[in-house]
Amino acid sequence: MPVDWDDFMSDLDERIDNAAGRTDDRLASRISSISRLTDDEVKGMFPKPADVKRLAELMKIVNGAQRRNTKINQIVRNSENFAGIILTLLMKFA
Repeated sequence: MPVDWDDFMSDLDERIDNAAGRTDDRLASRISSISRLTDDEVKGMFPKPADVKRLAELMKIVNGAQRRNTKINQIVRNSENFAGIILTLLMKFA
């Protein structure tokens, strides 16, 4: 039986979009469970899963048991990676 590639591709795009939405919901839920942000705030502020991952990495450093100076040095070393996340958070709370 021949494959209708146009139909297949349109269905595939829809399935990918649906899967991405479920993944984003789960990521937002994970972050909101360990922060003061709601699921909707997380999704609104960090719509890309990569941004949520960076936020989680930053939160891990901030909430870690290391001394303050160690935390600052870790954030500085990763400043390019965290810059957008920090800016988004400061815009929300400033």
